[in-house]
Formats: sequence, structure tokens, C-alpha cells
Amino acid sequence: MQSFYHKETQIQYITYNMAKKKEVTVEEKLRALYDLQLIDSRVDEIKSVRGELPLEIEDLEDEIVGLNKRLANLDTDVVNFKSEITAKKQVIEDAKALVKKYAEQQKNVRNNREFNSIAKETEYQELEIELAEKRIKEFKAKIEQKNEVIAGTKDNIAKQEDLLKHKVAELDDIMGDTAKEETLLLEKSAEYAESIDDHLLKAYKRIRSTVKNGLAVVSIERGASGGSFFTIPPQRQVEIASRRKIITDEHSGRILVDGALAEEEKAKIDKLLS
Repeated sequence: MQSFYHKETQIQYITYNMAKKKEVTVEEKLRALYDLQLIDSRVDEIKSVRGELPLEIEDLEDEIVGLNKRLANLDTDVVNFKSEITAKKQVIEDAKALVKKYAEQQKNVRNNREFNSIAKETEYQELEIELAEKRIKEFKAKIEQKNEVIAGTKDNIAKQEDLLKHKVAELDDIMGDTAKEETLLLEKSAEYAESIDDHLLKAYKRIRSTVKNGLAVVSIERGASGGSFFTIPPQRQVEIASRRKIITDEHSGRILVDGALAEEEKAKIDKLLS
């Protein structure tokens, strides 16, 4: 029985020591937050070099897709009009055959009633021919108009594709210079984010999404908060320098760290990324 209690006590002791080892001080949290900020700020700088290029490329790709869809619809319209012309030509051929047939029948009529009946049928077929010929002219005019629009659309597609090619090449050049660094930065950002507890990380991301330049964690510079430049009272500066609690700037909501900590972490991150 004593052996059992002895082992239980040992397990509790080990568990307690492991919990103590896992405890993170406020200073360690501040350092981790500032490290993450330095890394994320560098990613922001790389993205700013790309500027609006990714969005411009996306817009061009969408526009080209739309133009090609329009071109396909125009081609379909032309095919349909040509089918209509073929159908109308068949109507004309059939009507002409009937007119010829009626002409032969009129030679053998026995009375005026039969003659007038055939004459009406002949007149009807002649009107069918006239109407079909009119429709054919209309369809040909529409085809001509569509072909003009098709030519203009093809020119527009060619211009946009050429512009897209240049934009993509420009972005590739920029990405080629920074891709390796950005990949490393994103890996490090994820790595450092994992070391920060969820509550702090959510606060960091929330602040970062609402403040200028994405600066959620800033240092004290010449007695003022970096990023907002509002003077911080001396007593408040002493609290920040003590690194005993997370303190935010009352004006901007940013998390504050002292200048010495900021310099140390900047040197560390610069060395890491070099």
C-alpha cells in the first residue's frame, strides 16, 4: 500500500514539474508576439512590392474568360443564322418546284375555277419565295454585323492576353526575387503563432486587421507609441519595461513593448532570416 502511495506521489510531482516547465512568462509572450509581428511585417513588405499585380492579373483572367464566352455565343449566333439561311433556301427550292408544277397543271385546266385555284397556289408560292429571299438578306446582314463584333472581340482578347502575359512575367520576376524568403517567413510565422496562446493570437490578429500597416505590436520610441506617436506617461513606460503584463496603447489599441526588448528581438529575427 505504501508503495502505491509513493508512486502516486511521484507521478503528481512529475506532473507538477511538467506544468511548471510549460508555464510561459509575460516577457516570453511579449517576445513571441513581437517576433511574430516582425516576421508578418516583412511578409507585408514583400506583398506591397507586388502591389496590385495579383488583383490586376485576376481581373484580366476574369475578363478574358468573359470575352471568350461572349465570342462563343457570337459564333453560335452565326451558325444559327447560317442554318436559317440554308432552311430558307430549301423553302425557295421547294416553292419554285411547286410553281413549275402548277404551271404545267394550268395547261390542262378544264374550267376557270381550276385555273383560278392554281393561280392562287402559284401566287402563294411566289410570295413564299419573296419572303424567304427577304429573310435570307436579313440573316446575311446579321451575320455581317456579328462577324464585325467577333473580329473586335478577338482583337480585344488578343490585347488582353498580351497584357496578361506581361503582367504575369512582371509578377514572376518579383516573385522570383522574394519567393524563397516569403516561404521561409510564412513557415516561421506559423511556427511562432503556434507558440502563442489562442487568446493572445486572436487579439493580435484582430488588432493587426484594424490598424494601419498591420502593426499590432509596437515598441516605445522616444517616449511615444510606435505607429500612433501618442506620448506615454513615464509611469506607464516603467510598467511596460517591467514586462509583467500585456499593456495596450489606449489610443490605438496596439500591444506595447519596451525599446530594449524590441531591439533584442529585431537583432534575433534579422539573424534568423539572414
